Amino acid sequence: MAQEQKEAMIIVSKEGMIESFNQAAEQLFGYHMNEVKDKRISLLFPDINSHILFQKTSLFCESVARLQDQTYYSMKISCEVVELLNHPFCVLTIKNNVHMQAMEDELDASLSELVDFKFALDESSIVAITDQKGIITYVNDTFCKVSKYNREELIGKSHKVINSGYHPKSFFSELWRTIGSGKVWKGEIKNQAKDGAYYWVDTTIVPFLTRQGKPYQYLAIRNEVTSRKRAEEELKETLSELYDLKLALDESSIVAITDQKGIITYVNDTFCKVSKYNREELIGNSHKIINSGYHPKSFFGELWRTIGAGKVWKGEIKNQAKDGTYYWVDTTIVPFLNIQGKPYQYLAIRNEVTARKRAEEELQRMMRKLIGLQEEERKNISRELHDGIGQNLYSLLIMINRLRTKTDPLLVDQMETEISNIIEEIRQISWQLRPSILDDLGLVPAIRSFINKFSEHYGLKTCFTYELQRRLHSEVETSIYRIVQEAITNARKYANTQEIFLSIIEKEDYLEVVITDHGVGFDTQTKQNGVGLFSMEERARSINAQFKINSIRNKGTTITVKVPFLKNDQGIS
Repeated sequence: MAQEQKEAMIIVSKEGMIESFNQAAEQLFGYHMNEVKDKRISLLFPDINSHILFQKTSLFCESVARLQDQTYYSMKISCEVVELLNHPFCVLTIKNNVHMQAMEDELDASLSELVDFKFALDESSIVAITDQKGIITYVNDTFCKVSKYNREELIGKSHKVINSGYHPKSFFSELWRTIGSGKVWKGEIKNQAKDGAYYWVDTTIVPFLTRQGKPYQYLAIRNEVTSRKRAEEELKETLSELYDLKLALDESSIVAITDQKGIITYVNDTFCKVSKYNREELIGNSHKIINSGYHPKSFFGELWRTIGAGKVWKGEIKNQAKDGTYYWVDTTIVPFLNIQGKPYQYLAIRNEVTARKRAEEELQRMMRKLIGLQEEERKNISRELHDGIGQNLYSLLIMINRLRTKTDPLLVDQMETEISNIIEEIRQISWQLRPSILDDLGLVPAIRSFINKFSEHYGLKTCFTYELQRRLHSEVETSIYRIVQEAITNARKYANTQEIFLSIIEKEDYLEVVITDHGVGFDTQTKQNGVGLFSMEERARSINAQFKINSIRNKGTTITVKVPFLKNDQGIS
């Protein structure tokens, strides 16, 4: 049906039979020539009587045609009678009303579709039309709503009425060069509404061209993107702040990032400077490359348990640089979690505290020396009391026994009793200053002896359990003994308890000492006036031990001391 330039023609004999059927007729009716030849014309035009066709030499009429698919259309027919080989024939020329109707239907559909497109565009976008000079000739309601100008304030004006002043002149010059040459321009523009508020629009400007290819008007379609632009600006500001923070962090701290397996994926310059390794030597390795061997396996085991559970770990680590020197870092490790809450990488931020740790170690050495001097002095005093005064008094007691037969027996008895009391008192002082059993037999026998005498003297029951099969360094045994002595003495004075529990247990790489009572307890946040707690903490610090005290009012107090073993023979540091 596409060949509208050629009319459909049918030749009919006087008997009403179809003699000829051209290609245009085939396309119009849907029949092939062989299908209609020698068939009556009524097959195609049911209402036409063949006798009428030959009554006049020419005839123009309108009749209903039946197509091959059994659809019916009204068609205009021109009939002309001609004589061929002495036989009359009628030539029917059919005007193609089917195509005309189809074109009209298609045009109506196109117009309807254009109306729908315009409606959708007006509902979703900001639309404006300007003439070739940029003067606004049309704006839709959305343009008025967003710009807050009414239509009368916009028609006849240029877009300068909403110019925000944000873009330079070169921006709009480039825009006009593009559309003036007949090309489409796309970009984002910051405009200003009537109330002074700013808004961003994603803009497409389409030139409408004359037959000579010159623009005669411009269609501008805009979509507001203010929220996105604000989000982009906020993101830009945030990224700038993060960059500044990263710069400050890199300048002040040792920074490293590892994957979930602990493999280093990033180090900053400060890390390289302090560790004396270059970046290529660190990336792809674990932190074992700077392990000093100072910390036991349990230390790093606890570290990994913490960060593996998605929690932040904080602590101090002794590392070893490439040149063999040691350095201390105050470390914070932050896990980065995925949607499932599992760590996928770790950020480690360290600050070198080597100088402070050296000062602390020097202070500990001084404290150990001071405590050692104190213990040595106590030992000397104890020896002098025991071997000097004690022996003299004992000799005096013997002399008094000899005098018994030569003087008043009652007076001698009184002197004997007083001297015996003095001797016992001196023994107690000597025992408290420095029990000789601590030097001779070790920690456990000394503590057991202390507990027995303490229980006899004060009637306070102490349950003592231990698992320790070796001697420790002298200063370690002394410090633990003094901590236990101080803790039990404090419990007797302040805990208001009848029983104390003491355990000394040898673990894999540390010795654990726990002293517990179920007395009145106290608030650990409140400053304590006595020196007992300070003394215990200092003694623990002097042997690199962890000291922890936990107390709850009316429930009791627990003191825990963890003393790390040395890697050598009998060892604890």
